[in-house]
Amino acid sequence: MQPWTMPAIALLIGYLLGSIPFGVILTKAFGAGDLRQIGSGNIGATNVLRTGRKGLAAGTLLLDALKGVAAVLIGARLGHDMALLAGAGAFFGHLYPIWLRFKGGKGVATMLGVCLALDWRVGVAYALVWLGGMAVLRISSVGGMAAAVAAPIAAVAFGDRDMAIALAILAAVVLWKHQDNIRRLIAGTEPRIGQTSA
Repeated sequence: MQPWTMPAIALLIGYLLGSIPFGVILTKAFGAGDLRQIGSGNIGATNVLRTGRKGLAAGTLLLDALKGVAAVLIGARLGHDMALLAGAGAFFGHLYPIWLRFKGGKGVATMLGVCLALDWRVGVAYALVWLGGMAVLRISSVGGMAAAVAAPIAAVAFGDRDMAIALAILAAVVLWKHQDNIRRLIAGTEPRIGQTSA
């Protein structure tokens, strides 16, 4: 077996798990329409919420997070350091799902699952910052970006520099995927939770 085989398998398993578009599946299955034609067109829980179906939004958030959890747990069984690779695979699978022509979400919920499975303390810090940001400002994007940035900081605080480096990369991607949100925040036009996206 070549030295790259197990890392490649871990990444592939994570990617395929992350590519499952639960938001699209749930909204279609329960008659809420094609999520890609609603609101921002994003496949994540925030956009599902714009259908008015809170239960579907909660289900999407949970399942998107579980993709990250499952990938990390499977990766951990493949060998040392494979958990991080599988988690990264799930994250990028959610962002660029093969089933949707590589047009996916922004990775916030899936990153939460990755964090929880890698170190529950980092996951809890992530969740608290995410929920806190949304509770204070009622802007989903702010909570998600703040949580992503908090994750590598928490990993450093808990003494895991390898995880911190990996999570810092994911956080940078989350910020990059939120470019439009950042522009709207600067312009003062970013919608609050419950409002229609631009």
